[in-house]
Amino acid sequence: MMTPDAVSEAMLPKGVKDFLPNKAAKLVYLKQTLNGIFTHWGFRPILPPSLEFLHVLEKGLGEGLREKTFRFDDRQSGKLVAFPPDITPQVARIVATRMREIPLPLRLCYTGRVLRHAEQQAGKDREIFQAGVELIGLDSPEADAEMIAMAIECLKTLGASEFTVDIGQVEFFRGVMAELPLSGTRAREVEGAIARKDSSELTALLRDVPLSDRAREEVMALPRLFGGREVLERAAKVVVNPRSKRALENLQRVLEILQVYGVEDHVTFDLGELRGLDYHTGVTFQGFLAGVGKAVCLGGRYDNLTARYGYPAPATGFAFDLQGLLFGLDRELDEVAVSHTDVLIFQGGADKQRAQRIAQALRRQGYSAARDIIARNLDGSLDYARRMNFRYLMLGDAENDEIQLIHLADGRRSTIRYQEILTGNFAL
Repeated sequence: MMTPDAVSEAMLPKGVKDFLPNKAAKLVYLKQTLNGIFTHWGFRPILPPSLEFLHVLEKGLGEGLREKTFRFDDRQSGKLVAFPPDITPQVARIVATRMREIPLPLRLCYTGRVLRHAEQQAGKDREIFQAGVELIGLDSPEADAEMIAMAIECLKTLGASEFTVDIGQVEFFRGVMAELPLSGTRAREVEGAIARKDSSELTALLRDVPLSDRAREEVMALPRLFGGREVLERAAKVVVNPRSKRALENLQRVLEILQVYGVEDHVTFDLGELRGLDYHTGVTFQGFLAGVGKAVCLGGRYDNLTARYGYPAPATGFAFDLQGLLFGLDRELDEVAVSHTDVLIFQGGADKQRAQRIAQALRRQGYSAARDIIARNLDGSLDYARRMNFRYLMLGDAENDEIQLIHLADGRRSTIRYQEILTGNFAL
């Protein structure tokens, strides 16, 4: 026999889910908290559409996201349309086509849902809730550091105690690879071995490749160049090619600025990280929470994206996966995000006008209030109020001027006069 949860899941496509009130309240809290931080850092909201013409959207997508895009025929236009798998390309299109007359830099933020095809395996979400920022028009280590420091502030504000932000630099890797006489399948195999940090496989792949001792030393170091800030010093002793050296100088400057922000203790480096190699152009970073097996935040520099829509501009940004945050911070969010309603109003008898006036007065004074409209006894109303996360139950009748207030956390009772509620001369 199927459980209620199994029945519910069977009624939905794989990879999407319902969010009941407590989980939904946590998602709302995450969005509101992150939006508040974005605003404090000077970012302004933008709201892209849920549908795009496929040929327009694909200009801004890397190969991986193109394969994950939901697409279908639009009967109105006769063209293929798509649900965006990521919001950043949409922001790039909007900036390039509708905001090019606005002075740079642009600080833009967003929250929204995207859809992605996912492999047929349990736990893979196809509907992804994102909240992120895009900083358009600045090509500097300070802009990269601002993104990382901001992501760290977000995690701290949300209550994360154990987390790291892992920083990479795709130009460092490209500088090393440019020295190698590799292309096609062999180059992709080498990249895969580096990404998996498999030094044995990398040695085997390069055994017959004619390399100078220096070039071989550089590429063999890549799987080992991860850890704390000492990684930058180790890398500087290994690489000699100018491109990788410039990337290291960039990372060193980013670290110096992060030290000014006072967040360097949360930072690690991984110079063999190849995420977004076909998309990013410099610093990349990922945020990880303890106990969560995938990154909850992805970011980095993407200087070529707006140019695909005819408006070259440097850019960097990041996005949080809200469901990843929800999973990793579920217990912390219990303390701050589970929504309570202040007052449930219980009144016996046929005349409910007094209860209705009380509810109206409470709402005017900023409290949340609902009347228990269903006919039931006081014990039934108390049970309902506790199960639905009310803080208080107000108990009165049409004649008595004294209204009882039951504190549901501990059962304590107090009284308030009816006229005090109407005039706002009280506090819960």
